[in-house]
Amino acid sequence: MTVGIVSTGIYLPQQKMTSQDIAALSNIPEDIIRQKMGIHEKPIPDKSDHTVQMGIWAAQEAIQKANIDPKDIDVVIYMGEEHKEYPLWTASIKMQEELGAVNAWAFDVQLRCGTTIMALKVAKSLMASDDTIQTILLAGGYRNVDFIDYSNPRTRFMYNLGAGGGAMLLQKNYEKNLLLEADIITDGSFSEDVVVPVGGTKNPLTPSHLTENLYKLDVLDPIGMKERLEQKSLSNFLKVIRSSLAKSGYSEEQLNYLAMLHMKRSAHDYILAELGLQQEQSIYLQDYGHIGQIDQILSLQLAQEQHQLQAGDIVTLVSAGIGYVWGAITIRWG
Repeated sequence: MTVGIVSTGIYLPQQKMTSQDIAALSNIPEDIIRQKMGIHEKPIPDKSDHTVQMGIWAAQEAIQKANIDPKDIDVVIYMGEEHKEYPLWTASIKMQEELGAVNAWAFDVQLRCGTTIMALKVAKSLMASDDTIQTILLAGGYRNVDFIDYSNPRTRFMYNLGAGGGAMLLQKNYEKNLLLEADIITDGSFSEDVVVPVGGTKNPLTPSHLTENLYKLDVLDPIGMKERLEQKSLSNFLKVIRSSLAKSGYSEEQLNYLAMLHMKRSAHDYILAELGLQQEQSIYLQDYGHIGQIDQILSLQLAQEQHQLQAGDIVTLVSAGIGYVWGAITIRWG
């Protein structure tokens, strides 16, 4: 059995936040935001750009590009963020309804910015284990930018958060863009480092939390997290990439394109150098920022549109997410 990527879809809000805007809000010099943090601009949500709705718009693009009937979709997996239109709400079922995928069943998955990698692994496993599943849609939206307080220096590594939606349509025994093997690492020692400290069962939301601007992402142990993460983060990036390639039957010397999440410029360049890749073998998302688990789909679609992918190319998608998680999955393109 093989699983192929039939199409992708992306939705990006029209509204942008520029490096100049971030500089004004954070009191960080603009040249540091542009050069070191690698943010030129990023999409941010307008009043109609709700999380699940952005995923629906991206899914509609993927369905249209694939030229399939939504009634032929067997499973809809929502892989977007939990910050969405309503709390305690199953987003995939809403997507199924809006897309007309009336014959599908649907569920949500979540692994922060590692969700797309995990969802692709889950989708492939579902197809392998169930003969009735032929077509799976992965889709979701992201707007965790809503939780960024630019006056909080503890969260400056998240000033790149943006907004958007992404989708991928997969089919069993589709003989193009073959989904190969994934590798995922999670490390629970970071599980409570980055949180929204209020609004859960430990600290239920109160009016004062809102007036004091506490309902935002924060880092509870910034010094300890930095020390622990520096020892592991980049090495785990490289580990999951190399492991995904090896499981798929390839070496890093055979890697043609790396679809990488947005990170600071020096880290991006370090990963490429360690793998022996040139700058043109990845796309640095300086004009998009970090749209969570949508980054890998965005990078892949941009590479297609810019004719950077050729038949037979080995492509690896790689992500990392707070919690902490690192994940990669390899594709044989064309």
